[in-house]
Amino acid sequence: MTSKTTASLLAICVACAASAIAGTALAQTAETPPAQAGAGAAAAVSGDAQQQPAAEAPAEEEEETPAVAATDGKLVLPNGQDITPDHMENGRWYTAEDIPTYKIAEDGAVDWATFSGYRRYSAECHVCHGPDGEGSTYAPALRKSVLTMGYYDFLEIAASGKQEVNTAANLVMPAFGTNKNVWCYIDDIYAYLLARGTGDLPRGRPAKREDKSDEFVAQEDSCMSG
Repeated sequence: MTSKTTASLLAICVACAASAIAGTALAQTAETPPAQAGAGAAAAVSGDAQQQPAAEAPAEEEEETPAVAATDGKLVLPNGQDITPDHMENGRWYTAEDIPTYKIAEDGAVDWATFSGYRRYSAECHVCHGPDGEGSTYAPALRKSVLTMGYYDFLEIAASGKQEVNTAANLVMPAFGTNKNVWCYIDDIYAYLLARGTGDLPRGRPAKREDKSDEFVAQEDSCMSG
């Protein structure tokens, strides 16, 4: 977390603390949604009647992922936000505008903060939003959301929660502004989701990562013990 964004984040946390302390809980559906059968399963035909080709169910159209533009050597999201890594602070990469981002080396090794984001997302977020930011039947695919949602909007929702995530199931997203296991790593989670959304990081545990820096350890200890 950069010193330049600390003031704005503190304001968000103060606003969301009352909601989080009040015990906002994520509603769970009573039953796990049944797995859907694969499209185009063949129908069994008995007797001597001539078999006809089984009609295939229409394939579900996958929502198109917004494209990330490469302009003048910079990576720009559909919302106009530049995500090109510019400098490192506290063991994390940031853009020239102090927005968290990721950096992947030529050998495929991700920076430690992005790897940390994978770990924290998998521990705290995947139950609702699906593994690898892919979404679920009752929560959106965050790897797509971060491409169109501004960084500070992402922070506000993560800190304060959101009502009416899924009106049919009467679900809400809880506030995480006072949950240190999330909030101390919110920039890491954001950077990880960016890497997933742009397609630069495949699904699953990153195969290679950089080592954790002393600066990252110091900031982590300060946040978790504060």
